Amino acid sequence: MDAQVDDGTLESTLAESLADMVPDTKTVSEDEFVEVVGGALEAVGGTLLFKMCVQNEGEGEHVAAACVGDGGNRQFLLLTLPTGGGALKVETVSRSTNPVAGIAAAYAGLMDAFQAAA
Repeated sequence: MDAQVDDGTLESTLAESLADMVPDTKTVSEDEFVEVVGGALEAVGGTLLFKMCVQNEGEGEHVAAACVGDGGNRQFLLLTLPTGGGALKVETVSRSTNPVAGIAAAYAGLMDAFQAAA
């Protein structure tokens, strides 16, 4: 994606591409989560920054941070999926209330600094 897309459009584009990709199982493994996230990011030309499994409000959830675009057009995404199954949620970091959202831009900045130093 060359031009910056507004947050709502980016979120809905990803949601549409995910409709058939979420596992129907009751427990979602890390591998299944990676497969779903990978398919979603491929659909929009995104890059996975990191993934983790966290407890959020007492429930386990897989969380992935990603970016779309580069330079000044880079947008950060947060993709979450309950470990107990359910819908994959895709949000831009700027609209997310998830505590992990704040880490995405900082992580990308750190990776940029490492690449520049290499």
